[in-house]
Amino acid sequence: MTSLKLQGLQESELYRRRHERQDEPNDTSTNGQSMNPSQASCTHCHEVIRSAEPVLNSCGQLYHPRCFVCAQCFQPFPDELFYEYDGRRYCENDFKKLYAPICATCVQFIIGRVIKALGKNWHPECFRCQNCKTQLSEIGFVGGPGRHLCRPCHAEQKALDLGCHACHRCQQLVEGRALVYKGDYYHPDHFNCHSCRKELTSDARELGGHLYCLPCHDKQGVPVCAACHRPIEGRVINAMGKQWHVEHFVCTTCEKPFRGQRHFERRGLAYCETHYNQLFGDVCYHCNHVIDGDVVSALNKAWCIGCFSCSICNVKLSRRSKFVEFDMKLLCKKCYEKFPLELKKRLKKLAAAEKK
Repeated sequence: MTSLKLQGLQESELYRRRHERQDEPNDTSTNGQSMNPSQASCTHCHEVIRSAEPVLNSCGQLYHPRCFVCAQCFQPFPDELFYEYDGRRYCENDFKKLYAPICATCVQFIIGRVIKALGKNWHPECFRCQNCKTQLSEIGFVGGPGRHLCRPCHAEQKALDLGCHACHRCQQLVEGRALVYKGDYYHPDHFNCHSCRKELTSDARELGGHLYCLPCHDKQGVPVCAACHRPIEGRVINAMGKQWHVEHFVCTTCEKPFRGQRHFERRGLAYCETHYNQLFGDVCYHCNHVIDGDVVSALNKAWCIGCFSCSICNVKLSRRSKFVEFDMKLLCKKCYEKFPLELKKRLKKLAAAEKK
């Protein structure tokens, strides 16, 4: 049997090779360039960087300070901040001008994440629904001619275009009459009566924040507005044999609430004084304007209080004043007395003949 003789550690081949490698000069950088200033060269101009010259190190590459500049404007980088694209470095200003897209909403350069949609670019925070302003970058959108909407708003817009409503719960079109609850439109069958629990129809009524079928609602004894057909929980206006919300009792023409002001009724409709006079009021024979206020009736004509005066001396006349008609004009008694006697006799004969 042959025995093996063990050698010392210093005599092993592995120990010798490792110590020879440690003794070699380590004068190269990660990119293979000599780190000795007398041997290093500029990455841009490839000239040797002298030992007395300052040097810039960027990502393991060495540069003369004069060579470490923007590839577009050849100026040093402000605050040593640069953007790299296709192997070239640019200052922020030139990088934006050359490569950064412009946001279609704020018209600013986009640095970072870009939302591309409908042939345009947006910041994520600027890409919003054109109706409700909800940010669309995470929830998706529906695009159309010149608009981008979130899905709920798109459903509502589609419903409006078709002359109907979109259900606020399921976002589907409501065929037929919708149920209005807290200002939104729904399919009636999404709800049940708060009292009897039956499935509701479009005739349901809201009361105290709850929905009732029509029979259960009528049992509550609450007045219903003649305009919106909804229960009146606050102040009630009693007019024209009906009950109204204060804000719903309005002029038929201008739709402004009366709020305690005088209203005028004609054929079951209410009007404010201004529009009632414009539509149905008397027109002054003198100024040809609708008479807003008291009317003076004389000679089968209507007059404003201010226009009812003598056509010669302009003295204001009242209903009790004595006056004469001459050539379809008003004359006070004094001006009439100044007429020639023959003319006055002729006028009296004409007046007597008209009475017959």
